[in-house]
Amino acid sequence: MRTLVRELTTALVSTVALGILVCGIYPAALWGLSRLFSHKADGSLVLDGGKVVGSELIGQHFAGDKYFTSRPSSAGTGYDAANSSGSNLGPLSQKLIDGVKDNVAAYRKQNGLEETTPVPADAVLGSSSGLDPHISVENALLQAPRVARVRGMSAEIVRHYVEEHTEGRDLGFLGEPRVNVFLLNRSLDLHPGATERKP
Repeated sequence: MRTLVRELTTALVSTVALGILVCGIYPAALWGLSRLFSHKADGSLVLDGGKVVGSELIGQHFAGDKYFTSRPSSAGTGYDAANSSGSNLGPLSQKLIDGVKDNVAAYRKQNGLEETTPVPADAVLGSSSGLDPHISVENALLQAPRVARVRGMSAEIVRHYVEEHTEGRDLGFLGEPRVNVFLLNRSLDLHPGATERKP
């Protein structure tokens, strides 16, 4: 009987201690740590006059030649954070092949590129989440002349904005340098003295 009581006491104390640790101390420690990086922990939201206009972490669709275009998205109707997903089409899918050909032709036409100009993969293929806010530096630089022309800005200024919004490799060696399209377009909209021209 004494052994049974000891076993039950040990089990009860262990359960209570574990409950306090994983249901109290651990969540509280994570919450406290998140407050040190509150901007990121709260979704890296971007405010305009107190109103949320987007997130640094989620791509958006931008209409009009005055904007840098984001990667294609298969998330819902496009960049739907509630339906994050890729297209799930494999490399042998004719639908994917036809879609990429159409995207390449549209990209070259929009940016006034020659038929022989290579098109960056991220300009015609979506990310696996459908929410990637970044494009490659090469993609941004190919779009820069068109954006500069339509906005009535010099190509040098637009390239400066591209450089300003280029993020380096994670930890200095993971991935490739990339450009946050949402932040880049937002900065261009806030640029003083820029006037939109008809293409």
